[in-house]
Amino acid sequence: MRIRYHLDESVRTAIAVGLRSHGVDVTTTKDADLIGATDGEQLAFAASQQRVIVTHDDDFLVMASRSVDHRGICYCHQQKYSIGELMRALLVVDECCSMDEMKGHVEFL
Repeated sequence: MRIRYHLDESVRTAIAVGLRSHGVDVTTTKDADLIGATDGEQLAFAASQQRVIVTHDDDFLVMASRSVDHRGICYCHQQKYSIGELMRALLVVDECCSMDEMKGHVEFL
């Protein structure tokens, strides 16, 4: 099964546009009406929808270290990649990993 992503509000919506142009199923915080939601609410939404959350927010790493249930987290430091580079990195994750492999896993991009 292909990766389904959810971008938290720290990730630019241009990433979603680019991923969708490659046929990737992706939601954003705005799409899900979660603007202003807590990190826990974002993670719970992603888990309920069987989506890997994409974030620049290291609070998600803390939650993952506390064994909070999640379908996967793709973490990237805010200034590490351009929009195009981050989109390509997520496409590689989509090509190389399954949803089963991502469950409970943190992928550092």
